[in-house]
Amino acid sequence: MDSPTTPSQSSERKKSCVNCGAALTYEPGTDLITCDYCGHNETIEQDQNAFDELELNKYLKEVGAQSHSMEISMLHCKNCGANQHIEENYKSLHCVYCTMPLIIEDQYHEQWIVPGAVVPFKLDQKKAHQIFKNWVDGLWWAPNNLQRATISPEFTKGLYVPYWTFDAQLRSPYRGERGDYYYVTRTTGSGKNKRTVRERRTSWKPASGEVNGFVDDTLVKASKQRGNQIPKQISNWNLKELKSFNTKYLAGYVTEKYTIPLKDGHLEATQEAEQIARNWIRRDIGGDTQRIHAMEMHLSEETFKHILLPVYISSYNYDGKKYNFFVNGQSGKIHGKRPYSFWKIFLAILAGILILAVIVFLFNKYQ
Repeated sequence: MDSPTTPSQSSERKKSCVNCGAALTYEPGTDLITCDYCGHNETIEQDQNAFDELELNKYLKEVGAQSHSMEISMLHCKNCGANQHIEENYKSLHCVYCTMPLIIEDQYHEQWIVPGAVVPFKLDQKKAHQIFKNWVDGLWWAPNNLQRATISPEFTKGLYVPYWTFDAQLRSPYRGERGDYYYVTRTTGSGKNKRTVRERRTSWKPASGEVNGFVDDTLVKASKQRGNQIPKQISNWNLKELKSFNTKYLAGYVTEKYTIPLKDGHLEATQEAEQIARNWIRRDIGGDTQRIHAMEMHLSEETFKHILLPVYISSYNYDGKKYNFFVNGQSGKIHGKRPYSFWKIFLAILAGILILAVIVFLFNKYQ
């Protein structure tokens, strides 16, 4: 087990340019942190060791809960409940989810389990904003001020979202039945109503055995706020691009702290592992269909990681309601809820009615 993080390691989060003293920020798609003022850049050194896989049971039992941890400064949004760590060089002190101002005097400190790995941003803010703008421009019946809101990139902010990943060896003895389809032909009715039908039936026979294998990187979201869920439509990251965690990747971005405890994340991962076991069992039984009467799932050598994944968020208020739009910071995939313009829809319906009335008038006139 790694030794506890020292306070000096916490101070390494503040990185300034050696030439001009300005803040350095991570350059998406690279292994560099750069200075926006003088152009100086530094390489983010990669740890050649494997990602930190932490032994699960020790943390669930709160043994070593303070090991492999560090202290970070946090700001809590009183409007939506989001807990955000904002790097010193991140200039906008507004909630990334709901855009409400965050008060720097409300800053407090918490311990967190240090992330084992991170998928760095691949798209910069300009590219993400352009994806968002193109998407908005293509929306039918969108309010005009929604399109005006996309003129400024300040509405698009980068956020590292926390996830738990779980690994385990899975073993599951089972008892069930294998079903094989067969078909019979029978005749129904009589006389003119007589017809032949082909029916599918199933032949069942007992089946039992044991499946085992390695369950790798079960992904569980580690934060939850009121109405601010990252949509499943963009929640597909290529975890093969995970890099060993380095705080320099966070420079210039907001980082959300996990609010779903490790034990709750593990419970969800266990439920997913059970579904994986059922799929393995069905494949092992074979045939056309299967019945599982009993199974016992055993997980061993369980480990976990705390990882950070990149998302851009644009928040927009319309007619008293807040709408969030999300762009995957790795793939560029976009999704979000959108408002509709009552007047655009009303005028379109009115125009349709007028056109229809003109057509009917002309038709009747020349009959």
